[in-house]
Amino acid sequence: MSEQQTLSFRLLRKKPVEKLISETQGADPEHGHLGRSITLFQLIMFGVGATIGTGIFFVLSETVPTAGPSVIISFLMAGVVAGLTALCYAEMASMIPVSGSSYSYAYATLGEIIAYFVGACLVLEYGISASAVAIGWSGYLNKLFEIVFGSGLPAALSAAPLISDNHRLAVGGDGYINLPAAILVFLCCLMLIRGTKESAKANAIMVMIKIGVLILFIAIAVTGFSASNFQPFAPAGFAGISAAAGTIFFTYVGLDAVSTAGEEVENPKRNLPLAIIAALIIVTSLYVLTAVTALGVQPAAAFEGQEAGLATILQNLTGSNWPALILAMGAVISVFSVTLVVLYGQTRILFAMSRDGLIPELFHRVNPRTLSPVANTIAVALFVGAIAAFIPNDILWDLTSLGTLTAFIVVSAGVMILRRTKPDLPRGFKVPLYPVLPILSILSSLYLISNLKVQVYELFGIWLFLAAVFYFLYSVKKSRLEPKARITKS
Repeated sequence: MSEQQTLSFRLLRKKPVEKLISETQGADPEHGHLGRSITLFQLIMFGVGATIGTGIFFVLSETVPTAGPSVIISFLMAGVVAGLTALCYAEMASMIPVSGSSYSYAYATLGEIIAYFVGACLVLEYGISASAVAIGWSGYLNKLFEIVFGSGLPAALSAAPLISDNHRLAVGGDGYINLPAAILVFLCCLMLIRGTKESAKANAIMVMIKIGVLILFIAIAVTGFSASNFQPFAPAGFAGISAAAGTIFFTYVGLDAVSTAGEEVENPKRNLPLAIIAALIIVTSLYVLTAVTALGVQPAAAFEGQEAGLATILQNLTGSNWPALILAMGAVISVFSVTLVVLYGQTRILFAMSRDGLIPELFHRVNPRTLSPVANTIAVALFVGAIAAFIPNDILWDLTSLGTLTAFIVVSAGVMILRRTKPDLPRGFKVPLYPVLPILSILSSLYLISNLKVQVYELFGIWLFLAAVFYFLYSVKKSRLEPKARITKS
């Protein structure tokens, strides 16, 4: 490498795939590395755990008012787009089984500046998603308290002090702090600090509980099914379907979360592709079945503003508390797993960026006993917990979708680039119908992005501006690809 690099060269420099992989094997003693302890079943449960909970337990109250009963089509549309991207993720993950997910893939294919901004998108995506889920968990916990004790938590301790006025923050919320949401983030932080192996086992148990709870909901709800609730089917037309699909799409962050575990998975070239595809099939099937039965039980108009929606639906349908109690308890347990896996993914993205020198080294220090990045995990928990405690939920959903879709576009582009630049690199899985499917994945993701609200772009632009300032003041000089010499400007 030249002792001097122009600024343009620095922005576009790539990290060799071979170096990415060697770091995961402890070949570079300067950096921390993680241990491989996650099995295929646990990895599938990671994907399901990071996805189911956000989409079906909360987002119906956000999307049914937009699309009406045609929200079923929105779920299928989001699932198809996620499926196209899942195949691209499967190929990339089988080639580059490292922490960092689409950030690491972008570093190997598109260059440092693109990778850095993808990393910034992922940090936003995971952080906001974990906060949104924690707030939703607080609502189900409140519902559980109402069923068991006859009254919920006081608003002062279970609601944010800020509200969303046309997707803009303003003072005037019902409470001082959403304490349950902050406590959930703290508990997940403690579990992750104990180690990845223990966290993966606990998550697998919680995911099996949540699948059982959703099957119970479907079995009971189908007894009150009425086709009349599906009329009118699409009151807002295709525009409403597309807008709802864009909002729903954030729930598929679970697919990206699977690939963030690439450095800690047994036999990653085989297990990563299998886990991504299996998680997608399980998630989409349960989403559609739950949405159909929920819409068959109550009119679309009843979903708006409905807290702990699935539990409330069962309570209204049966006139009894026990089904709603079981569902609320299951939601409280299962949504814990969503927060756990999303926080895990956030820490692994930061771990990879720190190992590359783009953010402070604090984030890639690993505890030698638990092989987990403790300081990293605590920092993430403080950030996520603060957002969950003080920011209202509705401003967070679409912002997460934009970050997710941006990452998905990069992964699909990365597949095509590596097919040309590294055709002989071993692949445990190859995208079928290449290059049609990667191109369709990019186009469909761009379409969903175009349906998001203007305010989301404004907030996203502010975040990227702040990220750019940090990159040019810190990251570009600290990058591990930076030679120990003064840089010339182009």
